[in-house]
Amino acid sequence: MDNEPPIDPRLLEILVCPLTRGPLTYDREHGELISVKAGLAYPIRNGIPIMLAEEARVLTP
Repeated sequence: MDNEPPIDPRLLEILVCPLTRGPLTYDREHGELISVKAGLAYPIRNGIPIMLAEEARVLTP
């Protein structure tokens, strides 16, 4: 996902996981927002975070 634009840090400060309401971390390499608490990775497409649980990838331990 190297061609994805970086996410605005101000946006990252206000976004939370829709399931846990917990913080998210940005994984630039994979173009995802990570919710450690939920064990999910939300995709970012065309610079837009897709904050739907059904679109998220389950993180493997």
